[in-house]
Amino acid sequence: MEHKEEHHWTIEAKASLFDLKLNEVWAYRDLLVLLVRRDFVSFYKQTILGPLWFFIQPLFTTIIFTFIFGNLAGISTDGLPKPLFYMAGITAWNYFADCLTKTSTVFRDNAGIFGKVYFPRFIMPLSIVVSNLVRFGVQMLLFLILMAYYYLTGADFHITSAILLFPLVVILMALLGLGAGMIISAMTTKYRDLAFLVGFGVQLLMYATTVIYPLSTALTKYPEYAWIIEYNPMTPIIETFRYGFLGEGSFSWSSFGYAAIVTIALLLFGIVIFNKVERNFVDTV
Repeated sequence: MEHKEEHHWTIEAKASLFDLKLNEVWAYRDLLVLLVRRDFVSFYKQTILGPLWFFIQPLFTTIIFTFIFGNLAGISTDGLPKPLFYMAGITAWNYFADCLTKTSTVFRDNAGIFGKVYFPRFIMPLSIVVSNLVRFGVQMLLFLILMAYYYLTGADFHITSAILLFPLVVILMALLGLGAGMIISAMTTKYRDLAFLVGFGVQLLMYATTVIYPLSTALTKYPEYAWIIEYNPMTPIIETFRYGFLGEGSFSWSSFGYAAIVTIALLLFGIVIFNKVERNFVDTV
């Protein structure tokens, strides 16, 4: 006779604001899988092209960026083929931006469920990060195909040892989006106007990150604004990503370490404010 694993939990207030009850999250891993599947299916449900949109969106964005910023504006790409340069930045940026924007509305979007059923609340933002990781994997495949094409046509780029940092780069993008998203989500339970600013703010933040231009160009042509770009934690992450795969970028251990420290700080603050708001958010949403 098959033995079914059972879990018994005592529902009580968290003893610490840093407590995410990860043991409960693990016990509810089946729910996590269901939520990831729901997000994935709902993305292309009732669409004609279905999962092909995972490829179409970054491909069209790359074409537009190549035409506007590469050809019309003539912005440097450090000698890299323009589509390859932009695809690298778009692939990395999309994962971070999706994690941030979707996590930022987790309380508002799931208020009905949170008010009726108990489960570890952290599963909701965690499921967003994991489901977006699937999309990131699909877009990475497109990026690798583009790399192979330009390699076969003799383009001048090369893989460096920094590619070994790729798993850490992905983790930092996920945690940075998760931490910032949880902070915004907690704040929007009381200040709903912030929800309307998230999309616009993320778009502005992209232009303050080295997605459409290399850091070297920002430092030489716009020195008065360079500090904003340098202190943006996503800049070292994208530069490391681009340097690892394409051999061009402004990689340094100090910048990468700075990005890691800021990410951890935002994540810890996000956990604290998420847990604090979780206790009584139903009364304010």
